[in-house]
Amino acid sequence: MKAAALTSFGGPDVLTLTEVASPQAGPGQLRVRIRSAGVNHFDTAIRKGWAPPTVDNSFPVVPGNEYAGVVDQVGEGVTGHSVGDNVLGYCTLGAYAEYVVVSPEQVTAKPGSMPWDIAGGFSANGLGAHMCLRELKVGSGDTVLIHAAAGALGTFAVQLARAWGASTVIGTASEANHAYLRSMGAIPVTYGDGLVERVRALAPDGVDAALDIAGDHALRASVELVKDKNRVRTMVSDELAAELGVPTVAPKRSKAQLTELAELHAQGTLTLHLRQALGLAQAAAAHRSIETRHGRGKIVLLVESPS
Repeated sequence: MKAAALTSFGGPDVLTLTEVASPQAGPGQLRVRIRSAGVNHFDTAIRKGWAPPTVDNSFPVVPGNEYAGVVDQVGEGVTGHSVGDNVLGYCTLGAYAEYVVVSPEQVTAKPGSMPWDIAGGFSANGLGAHMCLRELKVGSGDTVLIHAAAGALGTFAVQLARAWGASTVIGTASEANHAYLRSMGAIPVTYGDGLVERVRALAPDGVDAALDIAGDHALRASVELVKDKNRVRTMVSDELAAELGVPTVAPKRSKAQLTELAELHAQGTLTLHLRQALGLAQAAAAHRSIETRHGRGKIVLLVESPS
């Protein structure tokens, strides 16, 4: 099968279109013929040589940790899924390809109203936002601060906070994205020096919880603004979090969470802005784009799967 794979670690150009062995569904597994796959900062870290402790990143490495497609093999013992099911899901590696083999726990039904390009970039950031906001115990009446709120993860976090009852959501972003944040029900605030004072002016009764997706400066500001450090999380500054006494995010992805998110999309409560859709052969360009850390919404790869 075709895949955007690595045979060495390094910059975006080490990610090239190549032929790799097609995976086969074993007992308790599904094979998904991929239609689209999301691009995430997790993938760029894999490309540079990092890997979670349990992951074998021996070459060739196929990045990609979210996808949407059609079930085309159902392994022995699997119930509740059939060949031809339209699904979206998550994994750790392997989604920049024509096929991926996963557990049934890693997929849920794709809503009929959800376009394929959106579906491919839905799972990873949606689940990330879900995990963080649940750990932060975001709920009715809360004032919540989301840093880098116009990005894909921030977009999910803003909408989920609103859906779960937060009375005020403040989002940091460049001025070009302020109207976008307002359209989602967030109060925009500009990055940079004086951020703490600007947020306090917008939330004179204080900030109850904060999610940092921007980096050290944002995390320090969050600790200054939120009284209880247990209600601060970061997705990008784990070393500083340890120094400041902020809990790290525990990865707890599940089918139940993903199904909840898909249902919210079907109801019109949760949407995803598509920044860019590129072909599988353009994976390197997709990595260059996401590593600018500028831009609104999601980058996805459209996979040309065989019939």
